[in-house]
This record gives sequence, C-alpha cells and structure tokens, in this order.
Amino acid sequence: MELNNNLSEKALYDYKVVKRAITGDEKAYAELFKRYKDSVYFMILKMVNNRTDAEDLMFEAFEKAFASLNYYSPQFAFSTWLFKIASNNTIDFIRKKKAKIVSLDKDDINPDDRGYINSVPADVLTPEEETIRKQRAEFMREKVAMLKGRYRQLIELRYFEEYSYEEIAQELAIPLGTVKAQLFRARELLLNILQNTEIARENERA
Repeated sequence: MELNNNLSEKALYDYKVVKRAITGDEKAYAELFKRYKDSVYFMILKMVNNRTDAEDLMFEAFEKAFASLNYYSPQFAFSTWLFKIASNNTIDFIRKKKAKIVSLDKDDINPDDRGYINSVPADVLTPEEETIRKQRAEFMREKVAMLKGRYRQLIELRYFEEYSYEEIAQELAIPLGTVKAQLFRARELLLNILQNTEIARENERA
C-alpha cells in the first residue's frame, strides 16, 4: 500500500492502527470502532431518520469495512473510506426498501380501488438470490451460535425472529433500556467474531 504523504496527522495515526488490525490485533479493531462508531451512526441517522435502522446499518458498515480491510488504500484517509462504505451501504438499504414496492397491473384492479391500491410488496427472489440468502443465513447462524447465553438470545430474537425492541423486552421480561444496551454489546461481540473469521480466511489463503 502506497502511503499518501498529504494525509493529516489523524489519518496517519489511523493508518498505523489499520496496519495493526490487518495483522490480527483485536485491540486495533476495537480502537477503530470506538473512534468512529458515533460519527458513522449520526451520518447514517441523517440519511434514514430512524434510530433502529441507523444502529443496524452502522454495525453493517463496520462489518463490511473490517472484512475488506486488506483492500483499504492509504491514498485516502481511513475515515473517508469508512464513511464511503457506510454511505453506499445505507443507499443500498434505502433503494432495497423502495424496491419492495412494485406497480400492480391496472387491469387486475377494480376501477374503484385504483385510487387506493397501486402497489404491493415484491418479495420474490430468483433461485440464485434464494441460494445466496440461505448460505448467508446459515453462515450467520453459525457465528451467532458462538455467542454466550443472553447475547445469543438477543441476536436471535432481533434478527432471526425479527422481534422489535419492545417485543424482546416483553419476551425476556427486562427493561427496554437493558435490551438496547445488551443488544449493542452483543453486536460488538458478533462483529469481533466476524472479523476474526475474515482474518482466519486470509491466513488460509496465504
């Protein structure tokens, strides 16, 4: 990786931390996450205007960035690269949300209903997309199974069972604030498991 000599002092420091992370230093990953999680979260929040979605997308952005860390080029500041990943991921999320709505064939709609019904959810996947979805789901379930007790239960309820925060609080009989705090920690632990998986894969390829 060719270093850009025009990088700021902060960017140069980040680059050193990134290099440590690439070698497998878990503290380096944690440091990058702590340095940028709030700024990434608030950037995404402005785009989606939903705290729950913003929190989920923030973790996704870090997962993607950490999984692709070997492709980071120090020609740009790490923060610029990270925000670009977060922004692109959020734009994809917004597009997919909009893409779930498709126009109905007007010939199939009662004329009296046309003013009220003009779209339906489009949830049909191609065979290839369905295969990829199943593979990803199986992979994630394997990694989630590595979490302990309550953390595993929280992730399963939130992402596999698609419970809301309120429903999880009711199911587990714990305060809503506790659900959010423990789920945040559970995702941090899962993120750590995922980045360690990527490091192992890189070592196998080497």
